[in-house]
Amino acid sequence: MATTDNRAGGRSATRASASPAVRRCHYLVGPSGYPNFGDELIAATWLRYLAVADPEADVWLDTHSPGPAQLLLDGLHPRLRCTDTLWRLCAEAPSADPWEVADWVQSAVHDPGRAPRWDAGIELLGRTDVVHLIGGGYLNALWPRHVGLIAGAAAAVRRSGGRAAMTGQGLMPFPPGAADLLRSLTDRFAVVDVRDAPSAELLAGGTRPTCDDVFLDPPSPSAGQAREFVLCVQSDIGELPPSALAAQVLGLLRAWDVRPAQLAVVEGIPGVDRTIPALLEHELDGAEFHPFRDVWRHGLPLAPGQTWISSRYHTHLVAAAAGATGVALSVSSQYYTPKHRSLLDLGSGWTLADAGTGDIPERPGGTGFAPQVVRQCFEAKRSVAEAVYGTRVPEDRGGRLLRRFRR
Repeated sequence: MATTDNRAGGRSATRASASPAVRRCHYLVGPSGYPNFGDELIAATWLRYLAVADPEADVWLDTHSPGPAQLLLDGLHPRLRCTDTLWRLCAEAPSADPWEVADWVQSAVHDPGRAPRWDAGIELLGRTDVVHLIGGGYLNALWPRHVGLIAGAAAAVRRSGGRAAMTGQGLMPFPPGAADLLRSLTDRFAVVDVRDAPSAELLAGGTRPTCDDVFLDPPSPSAGQAREFVLCVQSDIGELPPSALAAQVLGLLRAWDVRPAQLAVVEGIPGVDRTIPALLEHELDGAEFHPFRDVWRHGLPLAPGQTWISSRYHTHLVAAAAGATGVALSVSSQYYTPKHRSLLDLGSGWTLADAGTGDIPERPGGTGFAPQVVRQCFEAKRSVAEAVYGTRVPEDRGGRLLRRFRR
């Protein structure tokens, strides 16, 4: 983590001394509401943290899908509201070239007359205390317009006198020719935090990776009985046809002699994560299906000692934190392999396998992350949170979070 703070006390202190009745305004930016289990979990993690650290503040979440996000995250912070100003500005840029997007968004934030349809949202950006790009894998070459989110945050705090922060970011692969732009923009941030070594190397300047934002408060194992094997395989990213992924999954299930009655199927994105299991429907009669809505309401079917087959990064993280092992099936060498490898480097103990190769790894052993690793990741993430918001959550008030790390 690299931190700089050229605005000691920032806007919060100024506001507090001038007018105690004015609420602090924390402005989160992230891709919530699609929905996607990992993205929703990161947003929920920060909202729960702020509900303890600063329950009286106004909290805005700027996302591409503010309506669904408001419903999914309702009640996690008493003053949460959702908007889409920065995402709209990114989409309105004259091209998808990162340099042009960054220039356009910064110009619009400084001169709302260039984007009068979003004048009210830009006005809000101009009075924020913290603009926080919460973690995830959305600032990269897959979505080059999203560089405008970084630019917009930098421009917003230049207007407001507040603090910009980015945490738990996975930046790979980054748009070609835009690394210098990224470094220039993040030089204006008070806190810059990434979750993997390649992202830290991209930023240079002594940046060190910590870990994913979810380590601030990972879900606990399920209270009820959970099945021995769990499957979560997507069909939305990568060049392989679903049939090739289905064949590899079936090969694993057969090699490990998995009976359908031992298997749970998890949906991280509605529909997208149903395609592969649907192709195997006649082979999985008796498997237990957990649609996204149930996962979000009741949690993942987690248990120590489970074996997972997962292409999704956050199910890998959460399952390993709960004491499960598994195979991380990478459906994209440039996007997903760095993500999964970051968890292996932390000690998840999972096996990394490339999708479509036909490789059938042996069933892995182990019990996921050691408890002390999860605790260390929590401590690192709490330090990041304190750097962003300037508030230390006491142990007695944060005990609910801390108990999550004991199993």
